[in-house]
Amino acid sequence: MSDSGYQRLLDCRRRSRYLREHGFTTDQIAVILGLDHPATPLRLYRYAIGLTAAQTVDAFHRLSGTDGAGLRESRLYDYEIWPRAGRRPSVYTLCLLARIYGTCPVNLIPADVLATYSQRDQHTMRHLASTDSSRTPTE
Repeated sequence: MSDSGYQRLLDCRRRSRYLREHGFTTDQIAVILGLDHPATPLRLYRYAIGLTAAQTVDAFHRLSGTDGAGLRESRLYDYEIWPRAGRRPSVYTLCLLARIYGTCPVNLIPADVLATYSQRDQHTMRHLASTDSSRTPTE
């Protein structure tokens, strides 16, 4: 992560901590951060939780039971810049990242991008959004 990227993360951590202390949810914090930081929802949620890419990858491996083959920092960055560039995240990846960030998979991608996923994948992500009441962020 570049110095400016790290400074942005630190700024977002401070702001999200402040907002959480005032009762804002992770979903609300991601929207607020998006007002000042032009980034994809996937990156904004990582900023809202205050995790570095390395911390996110570690949490991903704990949840998926993998030892490093499941996700690398460089791949996470690719996912975070998609669809303008980078790589499209799988539904499985979005579901695990949503658990880490304490949100629903559909919140991690723009609505118009959700439409590019298959009907089955959209249903899976929407179903998880409506049934997952045990969402807690991994900090």
